[in-house]
Amino acid sequence: MREGTVATTDSSAGLRGRASRAADAVEHVSDTRALDVVARLGFGALAVVHILIGLIALRIAVGGNGEAEPTGALEEVAEGPAGTALMWICAVGCAGLALWQFSEATLRARHLPRKQRIGKHISSGSLVIIYGSMAATFARFALGDGPDSSESTVDFTRTLLASAFGVLLVFVTAGIILGIGVHFVVKGVRRNFRPELRTFEDTARGRVIEVVGVVGHIAKGLALLLVGGLFVIAGLDRDAQESTGLDGSLKALQYHPLGAHVLTAVALGLICYGAFAVIRSVFGRM
Repeated sequence: MREGTVATTDSSAGLRGRASRAADAVEHVSDTRALDVVARLGFGALAVVHILIGLIALRIAVGGNGEAEPTGALEEVAEGPAGTALMWICAVGCAGLALWQFSEATLRARHLPRKQRIGKHISSGSLVIIYGSMAATFARFALGDGPDSSESTVDFTRTLLASAFGVLLVFVTAGIILGIGVHFVVKGVRRNFRPELRTFEDTARGRVIEVVGVVGHIAKGLALLLVGGLFVIAGLDRDAQESTGLDGSLKALQYHPLGAHVLTAVALGLICYGAFAVIRSVFGRM
């Protein structure tokens, strides 16, 4: 009986060893210059989206119009010169960024201590979904079938509310969005983005980059908190029309005291986040 147990243990150890070697091989393959370049291109695509959303939000703050959300920003680019080509380039970049985050969540996370590994699974796993969705959105615009983000959010909420555990699912969605929003705010306040950059010199340039990173991450977090708040209201009222996405949450600020000033601050912050994404694409650790 003991010999059988020993043989089983040796067999299991052998399987784990082969699995580990296979994972090492896949990790080595994924650590290529090509994926590095494409992922950096993805950060550039995210920069374009956030800068455009910030500019549209600024336009709204001074009485103009527009849709201050990803699809509204992409629609303006897609309709411009070389719009289709730009959409495909951005789609490839975001797909590469999603693949890179997937390798971070799986292959590279296995080297971390247990607590950090779980955190990496959650954070990078969430980004896989976000960047993958962005890649799909860019591709749809390239094919001439760009969605309306606000309407998509309402339809998504309506589908959740129509299910057996509708209200609960809406609250879970709200909790996820609010949690990501808090993560961005904390990341900005604590300057946890610093390790993401290859070099962070204690110079005037470094201090400017730090300010841009702090303001950008906090603004991104606040924007997500606004979106999550609308999901909470939609769940409480059982009304899908309440969850109008980023565009609706930013426009709602206009009807509150000092709303235009808050909207302007968030808009400038989103532009800063876009600028940080440009810096991340050039100087980021991959």
